[in-house]
Amino acid sequence: MSETQVTWLTQESHDRLKGELDQLIANRPVIAAEINERREEGDLKENGGYHAAREEQGQQEARIRQLQELLNNAKVGEAPTRSGVALPGSVVKVFYDGDESDTETFLIATREEGARDGKLEVYSPNSPLGGALIDATVGDTREYTLPNGKTMKVTLVSAEPYHS
Repeated sequence: MSETQVTWLTQESHDRLKGELDQLIANRPVIAAEINERREEGDLKENGGYHAAREEQGQQEARIRQLQELLNNAKVGEAPTRSGVALPGSVVKVFYDGDESDTETFLIATREEGARDGKLEVYSPNSPLGGALIDATVGDTREYTLPNGKTMKVTLVSAEPYHS
């Protein structure tokens, strides 16, 4: 069981996710009715429609639980407005120790908050890299632990507020 972690969300993302949750909950009777309808068709062993409806119900219930946990643990705040400091909601550019010529640009946010267009990589503020960069200013070098136990240094080149 994983520890519950606070998730940073803008008000816009919180409202969007709450709307999705409300829609999924409102759709529960529709799925239940479809399952009952398919059940009436007879032999459940060979009833593909019944099994598909049950699978869809399972996926929706999993998403409902995910959204409920996310929203219950969300900290709603404003997107950053200032440049030069790495905060949740910032697009940052960094280089890694020993590779100053090659930079990486990504968004510090949750996957739910992240760039829905898929153009930016997203690192959580709770991840080792994202957490190391929080509150760093341009030029700061921070160290974080890699999954293999080694440490890596990363330097903040720029930080700008994310605009979707």
